[in-house]
Amino acid sequence: MNDKKIWLSSPHLEGNEQKYVQEAFDTNWISSEGSNLVGLENDLQNYLGQNCFVGALSSGTAAIHLGLILLGVKAGDEVICQSMTFSASANPILYLGATPVFIDSELDTWNLCPKALEEAVLDRMAKGRKPKVIIAVHLYGVPYKIEEIREIADKYEIPILEDSAEAIGSHYKGQQCGTFGDIGILSFNGNKVITTSGGGVIITKNKELKDKALFLATQSRDEAPHYQHSEIGYNYRMSNVCAGIGRGQMEVLEPHVTLRRKMHDFYVDLFKEVPGITVFKTTNEDCFSNYWLSCIMVEPQLTNGIDRETVRLALEGENIESRPLWKPMHLQPIFEKYPYYGNKVSETLFEKGLCLPSSSNLTDEDRARISEVIIRLFQHK
Repeated sequence: MNDKKIWLSSPHLEGNEQKYVQEAFDTNWISSEGSNLVGLENDLQNYLGQNCFVGALSSGTAAIHLGLILLGVKAGDEVICQSMTFSASANPILYLGATPVFIDSELDTWNLCPKALEEAVLDRMAKGRKPKVIIAVHLYGVPYKIEEIREIADKYEIPILEDSAEAIGSHYKGQQCGTFGDIGILSFNGNKVITTSGGGVIITKNKELKDKALFLATQSRDEAPHYQHSEIGYNYRMSNVCAGIGRGQMEVLEPHVTLRRKMHDFYVDLFKEVPGITVFKTTNEDCFSNYWLSCIMVEPQLTNGIDRETVRLALEGENIESRPLWKPMHLQPIFEKYPYYGNKVSETLFEKGLCLPSSSNLTDEDRARISEVIIRLFQHK
C-alpha cells in the first residue's frame, strides 16, 4: 500500500489566506467582528450578483437553521426536503420541532423530483398539512431543476430554501447557484471547493433579512447598554479569523472550480471504455456544475459482478479514499419514521453510486495511482 493517502476532497490552500488571517491577529479582531467578515461578505455578494445580501456564519447547517426561522417555520410545521442529501439539510427541521417530508430524486440531476414534489404537496394539503418550506439541494454541485421546482413552489405559494452547500461556482443560465431560492445557503467546510476551515453563509434577497439573520446569529442581543434578550438567539456568527481564510480562498475560487471539472474530465476519459460504468454529468447545456465530487454509477450486471463496493475496496486497498453516495434520509434510522414520496430512485443511486477523489490539489501522480487501480480491477474482471 502507498503511504500517501489520496483523499476524497481535501482543503486546497494557496498561501494568501495567511495574509488575511495575520491581519485579524494584527488588528486583534479574532472573534465575531472585523474587516475580514465584511470583506468576505462583500466578495461573495459581488461574486453571486443578483443584488443579494450575504451573512457569514459558523456553518452551512447554521445557515439552514436560521433560514427556516426566517421563513417562519415553527414546531408542528412540515418542511419538504430532498431525501438524497447530507443530514445537515434535514437536521435543522428537527431542531425547530417541525416534521420533515422527504422527496425522491430524479435521474437527470439526482435532485428533487418535480413529480414527486407536487404529489407530496397535494397529499399534505389534502391532509390539512400544507408544507411551510421546500428545501432543494444542488447535489454534488449539479443544479436541481430550477424552473420546474420554482413553478411548483410559486403555484402553491411555498418558499424555497436553496441548499447550495456543495454548489459554489455552479450556475444555471449564467446565474450562480445560491441565488435562486427565497433564501440560499453555502457551506465552506474543509471538504468543499473553497473553505473557511468551518463555516457557511446565508443568502437573502434584502438587507433586512440579512440583518435579522445576523441578529439571531449573535445571541439576539437587543439594543441596550446591558445584555438584554427578547427572543432566542444562537452563537452562529463566523469568526474574523475564519473569514480571513475565506477571503484568501475567494481569490482562487474560479481556478479551483476549473481543477474540479478537470478531475471530472479525467474520470470520463478513464471509464469511457469500461462497460457498466457511467460518470455522472449534467444533461442540460444550461447547467454548469462545479463537479464538487465526481461520481460514478456501477452496473454489476454489465461488469461481470463488479459492484460499487468492489471498486471502493480496491481503491481503499491502495490508500485511496472513495465513498458511497449520500444514504437517503428516509432510510436513515433517525428519519425513517417520517413521510416519503417517490419511486426509490435515490435508493438505487445509493446502491450503485460511488464518489471518487475530486480534490483540486490532486497531482498527476495521484491520477496515475487511481488509473492503475481501475485498470487493474477491470482487466481482471
